[in-house]
Amino acid sequence: MEERRPNLVKALNQIGDFYMELKWDFQSWVPLVSRILPSDICKIYKCGANIRLDTTLVDFSDMRWERGDISFIFNGNAPPNESLTVLDNVLKVYQNVKYEESEIEIEDEVDLLMSTDILSAQISTKNISFIRAQSGWIFREDKKELVAGQYESELYTVHGLVLESRKRREHLSHDDLQKNKALLESFTKGSNIQNFDQNGIPVRRTSLSPPPDKHITWEEYVTAEVGNYPRLGRDLVYKESTKSFKATIAMSSDFPLSVEMLLNVLEVIAPFKHFSKLRDFITFKLPSGFPVKVEIPILPTVTAKITFQQFDFRDKMPSSLFVTPKDYSEDPTRFPDL
Repeated sequence: MEERRPNLVKALNQIGDFYMELKWDFQSWVPLVSRILPSDICKIYKCGANIRLDTTLVDFSDMRWERGDISFIFNGNAPPNESLTVLDNVLKVYQNVKYEESEIEIEDEVDLLMSTDILSAQISTKNISFIRAQSGWIFREDKKELVAGQYESELYTVHGLVLESRKRREHLSHDDLQKNKALLESFTKGSNIQNFDQNGIPVRRTSLSPPPDKHITWEEYVTAEVGNYPRLGRDLVYKESTKSFKATIAMSSDFPLSVEMLLNVLEVIAPFKHFSKLRDFITFKLPSGFPVKVEIPILPTVTAKITFQQFDFRDKMPSSLFVTPKDYSEDPTRFPDL
């Protein structure tokens, strides 16, 4: 964030001050899944190099989403470690988002990496294309839609989106696989399982056992055929898969914000919430106009829909929106994931 700050502040200052409402929700054709998928209307305020994002989703527990009143504030001119702040407007507490991790947090991440699958997933856009969506059986015509009741839009189907995923798990024991299954089940129920000793200290995983000795000599290794070298470590437990998706997008020339301006805003808010995939999608070569509505596949059974339903340039924006209220107290543990 500090490396990007100068360019980010410059870009934000070049955009007029505005207020925007962004509605997002997840949809699924699976009945049980669709019941627990969240939705929200995010309110975004921008003034100078400052951005504020208000949301109502707080937490997930007992198969229910907890609602509240949360604000993320980015102050482009604040000192490091003070530029990103989260407010709980119900409890009246705030937390500064840390740039560096503590030793305990690093230990937690190492412990997690040693006991979970090695996953790599990316969306390939080599063959992406935008095709005008059409309606009608005999007389075909391009589909149009009035988004949010005010933005006349042209609908496109996005072809060529491919999710490529790779997974390795040769470092996991049978016990690890069982524990991971239990953790996944606990997460879907909104609870968290973590082992502690009698003193309340987290129980860490022991070091990985060394790989078996393959008894390969140096001569055998250096004289092996190119691309067919003897494996010195553990035998791979590897799975690779690809999945093709179709997304839809509504492009409008009536929306007053440009795509480039949107990318500068997403650069700030993407680390929070669910905007990173939207930012990645927007970087594709879009048709002319502004993407007022985007439906992006997140999982094979889950689709995210984002709608820009309101936007207003505003000359005067209250400065109080971008500062922590004086009656709020600091609580560095309010949001453990930040």
